[in-house]
Amino acid sequence: MVSTLDDTKRLAIAGALEDMKAIQNLIIENEQTLIGQCADQEICDRLRDMHRDDQKNMGVLDTVIVQYGVKGQPKQTVLEMVEKVRKLMSGSDLTLFEKFAQHELLKHGQVMKGLLVHKAAQVVGADIEAAITPLNTVNFENRAHQEQLKGILEIVGVRELTGKDPDQGIWARVQDAIAAFTGVAGSVVTRTKADMNIQELIRMDHAKVNTLFGEIQSTDDPQKIQEFFGQIYKDLSAHSEAEEQIVYPAVRPYYKDTQELYQEQAEMKQMLEQIKALSPASPSFKEQVKQLMDAVMHHVRQEESEMFAKINDNFSEEQQEQMATEFKTVKAQFMEKMAASMK
Repeated sequence: MVSTLDDTKRLAIAGALEDMKAIQNLIIENEQTLIGQCADQEICDRLRDMHRDDQKNMGVLDTVIVQYGVKGQPKQTVLEMVEKVRKLMSGSDLTLFEKFAQHELLKHGQVMKGLLVHKAAQVVGADIEAAITPLNTVNFENRAHQEQLKGILEIVGVRELTGKDPDQGIWARVQDAIAAFTGVAGSVVTRTKADMNIQELIRMDHAKVNTLFGEIQSTDDPQKIQEFFGQIYKDLSAHSEAEEQIVYPAVRPYYKDTQELYQEQAEMKQMLEQIKALSPASPSFKEQVKQLMDAVMHHVRQEESEMFAKINDNFSEEQQEQMATEFKTVKAQFMEKMAASMK
């Protein structure tokens, strides 16, 4: 049986990511509810923009969870909180101001949870940092949404208390606040791209496995070596399955060396099985891992320098993003199947 890195700290991070996903679903629902309940066109337009961002960010969260490769579960208390807030937002007990206040609190919670996961990844392992990198986009955009929600709260609150509009400088102050924490114009906060494309997703896999190879080379602890290899085994197996089901069949008509990629992956799978049978304390273990790393890096260079160019030349942006979605689905299904077989 392959030993993997599903230790307590990594499982805790996996659970935090699932908490974020549950709350992200609620945020998306809330925005739809608030759009239906608010008569102010300016506020509704801003909510629609946030809603588009949050739908995109749900895809980013799904990507991070799949790339992370450790299955977690949301806390029961989070699920109970989600249900409670859902009822409050759809009911009539809260004023519109109070509903926006609840929504802003959820955004604040997402920001803090996202930052916490980022900081925890720095402590636990470089491979986690590589896997959760896209979460930075979610964190930045949630922070920007918070500033906009503060402006909305000011407008709605003053209207509820006085029946009049507040001063007219609110949105200018909001934009200044966003610019202050992003530091640059046109930053990641304003990114409108719907989702990562297949090249970005594959590069993330490549970066993560390269990090894991480095971790093995930098330690002589047999337990750590076995754990890092276990993660490599799982990640490469899922990655190759997704490529062979989704990417290679699509690119084959445009890339004459596709069969070579299939063959290289077959060879790497054999190498994985051979290493899996060895003791991590064996003198040949790290030597064979090094051979595997060399084979993987050659494969990576071929994909990124040649296959990616064919994808760019022959597939639209929408097709590349759809391929990424299908790639994630196959990976997630394969990982669930692998996890079940290891129990």
